[in-house]
Amino acid sequence: MTINEASERYHIPIELLHEYERWGLCGAVKKVMGAWQYDDTDLERLGMIMTLHDIGFEISEIETYMKLLLEQKDSSDRRLKILEEKRRNLLDDVHFREKQISKLDYLRYQIRSGEKII
Repeated sequence: MTINEASERYHIPIELLHEYERWGLCGAVKKVMGAWQYDDTDLERLGMIMTLHDIGFEISEIETYMKLLLEQKDSSDRRLKILEEKRRNLLDDVHFREKQISKLDYLRYQIRSGEKII
């Protein structure tokens, strides 16, 4: 499957596929007549990349995670640490947003109840 076919079929941004190729993680990807060809293993890896992308990983973070996954056999502790840190950051953001919503709701309440707002 070509890069365009992979992008269209699996809704993977072309830029992310180019990054994947630059990282040198495309073990089985072969160039045929000037075009990259992806096999099932590559598509599984790309699935992981898209999962990481969808949960908010930056491209550099994805690269680090994937290199650990594919190049270092005993990297589960390090990968788990990366995931836990990302989870903590997301929870911090959720809590911040909850505080914003609470303040917004209070302002709405004041308006609806006729309270005078400065």
